[in-house]
Amino acid sequence: MEKFDFAISYEWEYDIDFVNEVENILQANGLSTFRISYYNISEVTDDLRKRRLSFRSYLDRASDVDEEFYELGEILQKRKCRIFNPYDRVQHSTDKASMHLEFITGGLQVPHSIIIPPHKKNETIKLSIDELAVLGRPFIIKPCNTTGGGIGVVTGAETLKEVLDERKNLDEDKYILQEKVIPKYFNERRAWFRCFWAFGKSFCCWWDDETHLYKILTREEIENYKLNKLFRITSRISKITKLDFFSSEIAITEDERFVVIDYVNDQCDMRFQSKHYDGVPDEVIYQIIHQLARAVKKMKKKS
Repeated sequence: MEKFDFAISYEWEYDIDFVNEVENILQANGLSTFRISYYNISEVTDDLRKRRLSFRSYLDRASDVDEEFYELGEILQKRKCRIFNPYDRVQHSTDKASMHLEFITGGLQVPHSIIIPPHKKNETIKLSIDELAVLGRPFIIKPCNTTGGGIGVVTGAETLKEVLDERKNLDEDKYILQEKVIPKYFNERRAWFRCFWAFGKSFCCWWDDETHLYKILTREEIENYKLNKLFRITSRISKITKLDFFSSEIAITEDERFVVIDYVNDQCDMRFQSKHYDGVPDEVIYQIIHQLARAVKKMKKKS
Protein backbone atom coordinates (compact mmCIF):
# COMPACT_ATOMS: atom_id res chain seq x y z
CA MET A 1 0.00 0.00 0.00
CA GLU A 2 1.26 3.47 -0.92
CA LYS A 3 0.83 5.97 1.94
CA PHE A 4 0.95 9.78 1.71
CA ASP A 5 1.17 12.26 4.56
CA PHE A 6 -1.48 14.56 3.12
CA ALA A 7 -4.12 14.69 0.40
CA ILE A 8 -6.18 17.62 -0.85
CA SER A 9 -9.20 17.46 -3.14
CA TYR A 10 -10.60 20.39 -5.11
CA GLU A 11 -13.06 21.04 -7.93
CA TRP A 12 -12.92 24.83 -8.38
CA GLU A 13 -10.51 26.01 -11.06
CA TYR A 14 -9.49 28.99 -8.91
CA ASP A 15 -8.25 26.64 -6.20
CA ILE A 16 -5.32 25.49 -8.33
CA ASP A 17 -2.92 28.23 -7.15
CA PHE A 18 -3.72 27.42 -3.53
CA VAL A 19 -3.28 23.68 -4.08
CA ASN A 20 0.04 24.27 -5.88
CA GLU A 21 1.40 26.32 -2.99
CA VAL A 22 0.12 23.83 -0.40
CA GLU A 23 2.01 21.05 -2.14
CA ASN A 24 5.16 23.16 -2.60
CA ILE A 25 5.33 24.17 1.05
CA LEU A 26 4.42 20.79 2.51
CA GLN A 27 6.93 19.02 0.29
CA ALA A 28 9.60 21.56 1.30
CA ASN A 29 8.84 20.48 4.87
CA GLY A 30 9.56 16.85 4.02
CA LEU A 31 5.91 15.82 3.70
CA SER A 32 4.46 13.72 0.90
CA THR A 33 1.34 15.11 -0.80
CA PHE A 34 -1.38 13.93 -3.15
CA ARG A 35 -3.91 16.02 -5.10
CA ILE A 36 -7.35 14.83 -6.13
CA SER A 37 -9.68 16.39 -8.69
CA TYR A 38 -11.95 15.40 -11.56
CA TYR A 39 -9.13 13.86 -13.56
CA ASN A 40 -8.37 11.14 -10.97
CA ILE A 41 -11.26 10.95 -8.49
CA SER A 42 -12.58 7.61 -9.79
CA GLU A 43 -9.14 5.99 -9.81
CA VAL A 44 -8.23 7.30 -6.35
CA THR A 45 -11.55 6.19 -4.84
CA ASP A 46 -11.06 2.72 -6.30
CA ASP A 47 -7.48 2.52 -4.98
CA LEU A 48 -8.63 3.56 -1.51
CA ARG A 49 -11.49 1.06 -1.58
CA LYS A 50 -9.05 -1.73 -2.50
CA ARG A 51 -6.48 -0.50 0.06
CA ARG A 52 -3.81 0.21 -2.52
CA LEU A 53 -3.59 3.80 -1.29
CA SER A 54 -3.93 5.66 2.03
CA PHE A 55 -3.52 9.15 3.49
CA ARG A 56 -2.59 10.27 7.00
CA SER A 57 -4.53 13.54 6.67
CA TYR A 58 -6.98 15.03 4.19
CA LEU A 59 -8.39 18.47 3.33
CA ASP A 60 -11.65 18.21 1.39
CA ARG A 61 -12.45 21.21 -0.83
CA ALA A 62 -14.75 19.39 -3.23
CA SER A 63 -17.49 17.22 -1.74
CA ASP A 64 -19.59 20.19 -0.61
CA VAL A 65 -20.40 20.92 -4.26
CA ASP A 66 -19.84 17.60 -6.03
CA GLU A 67 -21.20 14.30 -4.75
CA GLU A 68 -18.61 12.43 -6.84
CA PHE A 69 -16.21 13.11 -3.96
CA TYR A 70 -18.53 11.77 -1.22
CA GLU A 71 -17.44 8.14 -1.34
CA LEU A 72 -13.78 9.09 -1.03
CA GLY A 73 -14.58 11.05 2.15
CA GLU A 74 -16.68 8.21 3.56
CA ILE A 75 -13.86 5.71 3.04
CA LEU A 76 -11.28 7.96 4.72
CA GLN A 77 -13.67 8.70 7.58
CA LYS A 78 -13.84 4.98 8.43
CA ARG A 79 -10.06 4.65 8.50
CA LYS A 80 -7.36 6.37 10.54
CA CYS A 81 -7.08 9.36 8.22
CA ARG A 82 -7.36 12.73 9.98
CA ILE A 83 -9.92 14.74 8.06
CA PHE A 84 -9.47 18.46 8.58
CA ASN A 85 -12.96 19.72 9.39
CA PRO A 86 -14.59 16.39 10.26
CA TYR A 87 -17.86 16.02 8.38
CA ASP A 88 -20.13 15.75 11.43
CA ARG A 89 -18.70 18.97 12.84
CA VAL A 90 -19.12 20.77 9.52
CA GLN A 91 -22.77 19.80 9.30
CA HIS A 92 -23.46 21.13 12.78
CA SER A 93 -21.28 24.25 12.58
CA THR A 94 -22.66 25.53 9.29
CA ASP A 95 -26.24 25.52 10.60
CA LYS A 96 -26.73 29.21 11.39
CA ALA A 97 -29.64 28.53 13.74
CA SER A 98 -27.62 26.13 15.88
CA MET A 99 -24.57 28.40 15.91
CA HIS A 100 -26.65 31.44 16.82
CA LEU A 101 -27.76 29.78 20.04
CA GLU A 102 -24.36 28.25 20.81
CA PHE A 103 -22.55 31.55 20.25
CA ILE A 104 -24.88 33.31 22.69
CA THR A 105 -24.34 30.52 25.23
CA GLY A 106 -20.59 30.85 24.62
CA GLY A 107 -20.65 34.54 25.48
CA LEU A 108 -20.28 35.91 21.95
CA GLN A 109 -22.16 38.95 20.62
CA VAL A 110 -24.42 38.17 17.63
CA PRO A 111 -27.01 40.28 15.77
CA HIS A 112 -30.60 40.37 17.05
CA SER A 113 -32.16 37.46 15.20
CA ILE A 114 -35.34 35.48 14.64
CA ILE A 115 -35.19 31.86 13.48
CA ILE A 116 -38.08 30.53 11.43
CA PRO A 117 -38.79 26.91 10.41
CA PRO A 118 -38.62 25.55 6.84
CA HIS A 119 -41.56 26.40 4.60
CA LYS A 120 -41.93 22.71 3.75
CA LYS A 121 -42.42 21.91 7.44
CA ASN A 122 -44.56 24.92 8.36
CA GLU A 123 -46.20 26.78 5.48
CA THR A 124 -47.53 29.42 7.85
CA ILE A 125 -45.53 31.13 10.59
CA LYS A 126 -46.55 33.31 13.50
CA LEU A 127 -44.47 36.44 13.19
CA SER A 128 -45.92 39.76 14.26
CA ILE A 129 -44.98 43.17 12.96
CA ASP A 130 -43.80 44.03 16.48
CA GLU A 131 -41.45 41.03 16.57
CA LEU A 132 -40.06 42.00 13.19
CA ALA A 133 -39.64 45.62 14.32
CA VAL A 134 -37.03 44.49 16.87
CA LEU A 135 -34.67 43.81 13.96
CA GLY A 136 -35.01 47.35 12.61
CA ARG A 137 -35.06 48.25 8.92
CA PRO A 138 -33.55 47.16 6.69
CA PHE A 139 -32.88 43.66 8.01
CA ILE A 140 -31.21 40.55 6.60
CA ILE A 141 -32.76 37.24 5.52
CA LYS A 142 -30.46 34.21 5.39
CA PRO A 143 -31.03 30.48 4.82
CA CYS A 144 -29.55 28.55 7.76
CA ASN A 145 -27.83 25.72 5.91
CA THR A 146 -27.37 26.90 2.33
CA THR A 147 -23.98 28.58 2.37
CA GLY A 148 -21.39 30.04 0.05
CA GLY A 149 -21.29 33.11 -2.16
CA GLY A 150 -24.27 34.76 -0.50
CA ILE A 151 -26.72 32.20 -1.92
CA GLY A 152 -30.25 33.03 -0.85
CA VAL A 153 -29.20 36.04 1.25
CA VAL A 154 -31.27 39.24 1.16
CA THR A 155 -29.38 42.14 2.75
CA GLY A 156 -31.97 44.92 2.48
CA ALA A 157 -35.31 43.40 3.48
CA GLU A 158 -38.03 45.76 4.71
CA THR A 159 -41.28 43.80 4.99
CA LEU A 160 -42.87 40.64 6.32
CA LYS A 161 -43.97 39.80 2.78
CA GLU A 162 -40.32 39.54 1.72
CA VAL A 163 -39.74 37.01 4.51
CA LEU A 164 -42.75 34.94 3.51
CA ASP A 165 -41.78 34.98 -0.17
CA GLU A 166 -38.08 34.32 0.38
CA ARG A 167 -38.50 31.24 2.56
CA LYS A 168 -40.29 29.49 -0.32
CA ASN A 169 -37.12 29.60 -2.44
CA LEU A 170 -35.26 27.08 -0.28
CA ASP A 171 -38.30 25.47 1.27
CA GLU A 172 -36.44 22.70 3.14
CA ASP A 173 -34.14 25.13 4.93
CA LYS A 174 -34.69 27.09 8.12
CA TYR A 175 -34.19 30.85 7.81
CA ILE A 176 -32.61 33.35 10.15
CA LEU A 177 -33.70 37.00 10.14
CA GLN A 178 -31.00 39.35 11.45
CA GLU A 179 -30.65 43.00 12.27
CA LYS A 180 -28.39 44.83 9.83
CA VAL A 181 -25.31 45.72 11.85
CA ILE A 182 -23.82 49.15 11.10
CA PRO A 183 -20.08 49.25 11.83
CA LYS A 184 -18.10 52.17 13.20
CA TYR A 185 -15.22 53.66 11.20
CA PHE A 186 -11.50 53.78 11.89
CA ASN A 187 -9.99 56.57 9.77
CA GLU A 188 -12.61 56.18 7.03
CA ARG A 189 -12.27 52.36 7.08
CA ARG A 190 -15.30 50.29 8.02
CA ALA A 191 -14.71 48.26 11.18
CA TRP A 192 -15.53 44.99 9.46
CA PHE A 193 -13.19 42.02 9.46
CA ARG A 194 -12.86 38.53 8.10
CA CYS A 195 -11.07 36.29 10.56
CA PHE A 196 -9.66 32.89 9.70
CA TRP A 197 -9.03 30.07 12.12
CA ALA A 198 -6.38 27.85 10.58
CA PHE A 199 -5.11 24.74 12.32
CA GLY A 200 -4.64 26.27 15.74
CA LYS A 201 -4.15 29.99 15.03
CA SER A 202 -6.23 33.09 14.25
CA PHE A 203 -5.58 35.37 11.26
CA CYS A 204 -7.67 38.52 10.87
CA CYS A 205 -7.93 40.98 7.97
CA TRP A 206 -9.86 44.10 7.16
CA TRP A 207 -12.72 43.00 4.90
CA ASP A 208 -15.25 45.42 3.48
CA ASP A 209 -18.70 43.83 3.39
CA GLU A 210 -19.75 46.25 0.64
CA THR A 211 -16.79 45.96 -1.73
CA HIS A 212 -15.58 42.50 -0.59
CA LEU A 213 -12.00 43.76 -0.63
CA TYR A 214 -9.35 42.66 1.87
CA LYS A 215 -6.52 44.60 3.43
CA ILE A 216 -3.74 43.41 5.71
CA LEU A 217 -4.35 44.24 9.37
CA THR A 218 -1.08 45.60 10.75
CA ARG A 219 0.33 45.23 14.27
CA GLU A 220 0.09 48.99 14.71
CA GLU A 221 -3.61 48.97 13.80
CA ILE A 222 -4.27 46.08 16.19
CA GLU A 223 -2.63 48.05 19.01
CA ASN A 224 -4.02 51.49 18.12
CA TYR A 225 -7.61 50.30 17.65
CA LYS A 226 -7.49 47.64 20.40
CA LEU A 227 -8.36 44.79 18.03
CA ASN A 228 -6.80 41.86 19.89
CA LYS A 229 -10.33 40.80 20.80
CA LEU A 230 -10.86 39.74 17.17
CA PHE A 231 -8.29 36.99 17.61
CA ARG A 232 -9.74 35.87 20.94
CA ILE A 233 -13.24 35.70 19.47
CA THR A 234 -12.01 33.60 16.54
CA SER A 235 -10.29 31.24 18.96
CA ARG A 236 -13.50 31.03 20.97
CA ILE A 237 -15.46 30.12 17.83
CA SER A 238 -12.96 27.33 17.14
CA LYS A 239 -13.63 25.87 20.60
CA ILE A 240 -17.38 25.99 20.02
CA THR A 241 -17.29 24.50 16.52
CA LYS A 242 -14.23 22.22 16.94
CA LEU A 243 -13.33 22.95 13.30
CA ASP A 244 -9.74 23.07 12.01
CA PHE A 245 -10.18 25.66 9.26
CA PHE A 246 -12.92 28.25 8.79
CA SER A 247 -13.62 31.96 8.53
CA SER A 248 -16.05 34.30 10.28
CA GLU A 249 -17.08 37.92 9.80
CA ILE A 250 -16.83 40.23 12.80
CA ALA A 251 -17.90 43.89 12.94
CA ILE A 252 -17.39 46.54 15.61
CA THR A 253 -20.34 48.84 16.29
CA GLU A 254 -20.31 52.48 17.38
CA ASP A 255 -20.93 51.36 20.97
CA GLU A 256 -17.79 49.13 20.79
CA ARG A 257 -19.59 45.78 20.52
CA PHE A 258 -17.65 43.10 18.64
CA VAL A 259 -20.48 41.34 16.78
CA VAL A 260 -20.05 38.04 14.92
CA ILE A 261 -22.01 38.55 11.70
CA ASP A 262 -21.44 35.56 9.44
CA TYR A 263 -20.84 32.74 11.87
CA VAL A 264 -18.90 29.99 10.12
CA ASN A 265 -17.69 29.47 6.54
CA ASP A 266 -16.03 26.07 6.41
CA GLN A 267 -14.88 26.42 2.79
CA CYS A 268 -12.65 29.48 2.70
CA ASP A 269 -11.99 31.27 -0.57
CA MET A 270 -8.19 31.04 -0.95
CA ARG A 271 -7.67 33.03 -4.13
CA PHE A 272 -4.48 35.09 -3.96
CA GLN A 273 -4.91 38.86 -3.91
CA SER A 274 -1.92 39.19 -6.25
CA LYS A 275 -4.03 37.48 -8.94
CA HIS A 276 -7.58 38.47 -7.95
CA TYR A 277 -8.53 41.96 -6.81
CA ASP A 278 -10.97 40.55 -4.21
CA GLY A 279 -8.67 37.72 -3.11
CA VAL A 280 -7.11 37.09 0.29
CA PRO A 281 -3.78 38.87 0.94
CA ASP A 282 -0.98 36.54 -0.19
CA GLU A 283 0.82 36.90 3.14
CA VAL A 284 -2.22 35.57 5.02
CA ILE A 285 -2.63 32.59 2.69
CA TYR A 286 1.03 31.63 3.11
CA GLN A 287 0.69 31.86 6.90
CA ILE A 288 -2.35 29.59 6.72
CA ILE A 289 -0.47 27.05 4.58
CA HIS A 290 2.44 27.00 7.04
CA GLN A 291 -0.05 26.31 9.84
CA LEU A 292 -1.43 23.46 7.76
CA ALA A 293 2.10 22.07 7.33
CA ARG A 294 2.57 22.06 11.11
CA ALA A 295 -0.72 20.22 11.58
CA VAL A 296 0.23 17.59 8.98
CA LYS A 297 3.62 17.12 10.63
CA LYS A 298 1.90 16.46 13.96
CA MET A 299 -0.30 13.84 12.37
CA LYS A 300 2.74 12.16 10.83
CA LYS A 301 4.47 11.97 14.21
CA LYS A 302 1.38 10.42 15.80
CA SER A 303 0.99 7.70 13.18
